[in-house]
Amino acid sequence: MRTVLALLAALAASGCTGAFFHPHRVLVQTPDRVGVRYESLVLRAADGVDLSAWFMPATGKPRATVLFLHGNAENISTHFMSVAWMPAEGFNVLALDYRGYGESEGKPSLPGIQLDIDAALTALRARPDVDPRRIVLFGQSLGGALAIHYAARGAQRDALRAVIADSAFSDYRAIASERLATSAVTWPFQWLPALVIDNDYSPLTSVAEVSPLPLVLMHGEADTIVPPHHAQRLFEAARAPKELWLLPGARHIQWVRDPALRRRFSDYVRRAVD
Repeated sequence: MRTVLALLAALAASGCTGAFFHPHRVLVQTPDRVGVRYESLVLRAADGVDLSAWFMPATGKPRATVLFLHGNAENISTHFMSVAWMPAEGFNVLALDYRGYGESEGKPSLPGIQLDIDAALTALRARPDVDPRRIVLFGQSLGGALAIHYAARGAQRDALRAVIADSAFSDYRAIASERLATSAVTWPFQWLPALVIDNDYSPLTSVAEVSPLPLVLMHGEADTIVPPHHAQRLFEAARAPKELWLLPGARHIQWVRDPALRRRFSDYVRRAVD
């Protein structure tokens, strides 16, 4: 209930999608502490904002490179375990902290984060250890929503071979209204997001433009934070090629703990870039 009340207060105070960003500045862990090699990078967005990112090189010859976009809270230090297993599968990984998150400068905004994704792609395409023809965009939760919009309309969308969105919500106004509806205290305010939230970056309105880039929508059927009907709405609005992976028993972005689902993810990435 505290979360719902905080959302209501943020909506009323900010009147925009800023209510979706909950960054932390403190880094709590780094990949080397769990035995994963990494390189700390500073990237510069087109508007001059310096961004922090971690590059985790593949073990052996890289089969692909994954650009990872994390969820709305904290920073890469609490999200990188979602992708720390990927180097052993032969994938380079670039984990990006959006502006205002972790050691990245600035203040988060939807237009600004699209520039951040663009800066990350520019950096990847310039690296000698990255094949620029084998880059896959992978986002979780808010990161999935951001990934869909970038893959549809981003400046370097043609550099991508596939986009995978895990537990993404379909629409900023819709998910905010649903969260308000979960409490008797905030239930009467379900109308508020329609008035105050900027929906210009809604995945639902852009997902059809991802085509002809292959799109995978992953979603746990037991997700109570972003219910799975969001993935179904996105899938219905998307054009081919597209796949919907509804994951029985999985909660919000929790499938990465399942070795079988990791293999399914890895197999898809390899097929997408070959």
